[in-house]
Amino acid sequence: MQYIEFMEPQTLEKIDRIPLRERVYQLVQRAIVSGELHPGQRVRDLDLAAQLGVSRTPVREALQRLEDEGLVETLPGASTRIMPLDTQAACEAFPVVAVLHALATRLAVETLTGQDFVSLRQANESLVAALEAGDVTRAIQADDRFHDVFIRASANSEIRHTLDRLMPKVRRLEYAQFSSLAGHTSVLQHQAIITACEQRLSAQAASLTEQNWLNLGQLIVQSLYDPASKT
Repeated sequence: MQYIEFMEPQTLEKIDRIPLRERVYQLVQRAIVSGELHPGQRVRDLDLAAQLGVSRTPVREALQRLEDEGLVETLPGASTRIMPLDTQAACEAFPVVAVLHALATRLAVETLTGQDFVSLRQANESLVAALEAGDVTRAIQADDRFHDVFIRASANSEIRHTLDRLMPKVRRLEYAQFSSLAGHTSVLQHQAIITACEQRLSAQAASLTEQNWLNLGQLIVQSLYDPASKT
């Protein structure tokens, strides 16, 4: 009998088993958040389905979820448009996001591993490189990776569930106002958070995390009210 010799497990990659409707939802949401589908734009499920190479059913399901999240709206006549940017929504969302991220950090500090600290530093280094390059997508992805370390380590599904609903609104505003945020101090704030976590100062790390998000929210709201302002 001939036996097949398998590769070492660490050389294998996980197979992407995300259901089609979830993948379609993620892609449409990302297009809205990044501005590829711009505020006020009218969209048709038929056109989106053709662009994505899928049937209309998962697109319709995605648009329904996105309407529930406040990212699209159905107009009279059953047409759909991307929701305009909302300054009031920014004012309301950022304090909630800040508190939830702070709570995740507080819960996570005592359980952070050596690999978690490596991930935090790598994400912050990626954020530096992206900011220097003016690359909004890479910057936001790096910031997401940084804070996701705490969300994951907090092991609190309610925090993740609520942030999954709120963060697209926040990131959408950040994409739209990125040119006005080039001088923001998230990198230094992240380093202070890492230092507090290394010393297992959970309350201090949580406070720094909350301030990190509140500062970003303040910059975004300021830029929305005064587009000419630069920080």
